[in-house]
Amino acid sequence: MKNLIFIALVSWFIAGCASNNTSVYSQLGGQPKVEQIVDNFITEIEFDPIMFEYFKDSDIGRFREKMIEHLCFLTGGPCEYTGDTMVQVHTGMNVTESDFNHGVDLFIAAMNKADVPHPLQNKVLAVMAPTRKEIIYL
Repeated sequence: MKNLIFIALVSWFIAGCASNNTSVYSQLGGQPKVEQIVDNFITEIEFDPIMFEYFKDSDIGRFREKMIEHLCFLTGGPCEYTGDTMVQVHTGMNVTESDFNHGVDLFIAAMNKADVPHPLQNKVLAVMAPTRKEIIYL
């Protein structure tokens, strides 16, 4: 009986450790959820006069493809990001801190519409946060 309890406790501990090592990508549900978030984000941008100005001359098909790759890559998915660097993409756009923050709000709205739980949203935002310095005031 003691061995059974010990095995159960060890199994529970190992399962707990394994779940902590699960990628954010896997926690999201993989590619379908990443695509849903990006599609929702594009819709948010489309109907937002502030953010639409930054994207009005963009190739939305390419943006969608590269945003999916980038989000997949940043969250630990199997994707390789093949697009331009964030500095290359955003140089000359003069994205202000206020507009950047507004874009984050739209991205959060996109995750809400995709039913991503708030603790998981925080994990997604945490892996995306380092790109901030590569986007604003360039």
